[in-house]
Amino acid sequence: MLFLFLGVINMIEGYVTINEMSKKWKLSPRAIQIMCSEGKIEGATKFGRSWAIPSQVDRPKDGRVTTGEYRNWRTRRAKKREK
Repeated sequence: MLFLFLGVINMIEGYVTINEMSKKWKLSPRAIQIMCSEGKIEGATKFGRSWAIPSQVDRPKDGRVTTGEYRNWRTRRAKKREK
């Protein structure tokens, strides 16, 4: 449960807020918020408008392609059509 006392949010022991996790993972708070809503962060639960994230959870794997496989795909497709 979250407790609001004079504008300070105190989290349940073992859980952290999105802002704390964004500093730890070096991501924007919005990116973590999206991960929580998509279910990519295991154990994240929503309390009202705030998310509670387990403090020991691992960062989800980045699913973006970084091999360069799709680089210049439009020009390669155009060259294949010309042949």
